[in-house]
Amino acid sequence: MDNDAIEDLFLALGPVAIKRMFGGKGVYFDGVIIALEVDGEILLKADATSAPEFEAAGSSQWSYSGKNKPVLMPYWTIPNEAVDDHETMAAWARKAYEASLRSKK
Repeated sequence: MDNDAIEDLFLALGPVAIKRMFGGKGVYFDGVIIALEVDGEILLKADATSAPEFEAAGSSQWSYSGKNKPVLMPYWTIPNEAVDDHETMAAWARKAYEASLRSKK
């Protein structure tokens, strides 16, 4: 996914910074990471507080293959309802931002 498409996705939230990392990209809002782009897919940050909301919305948690088992990461797919709706996407992106702020404490 190119940077313009990523910026458009987060348009209703506000300006985001995009930085290359780990073969993908990190998406930052107000100085904290809120999402990753991995293999063309955007994954939003979640934590113990917000992960149940992502799961209830039908999102999937990102994982990768570890040495002996899958390693779950604190990033979730964008809920289907948010993909084509800027305001709904902004609400989910705010949840990701709040999760990042909580994780910094």
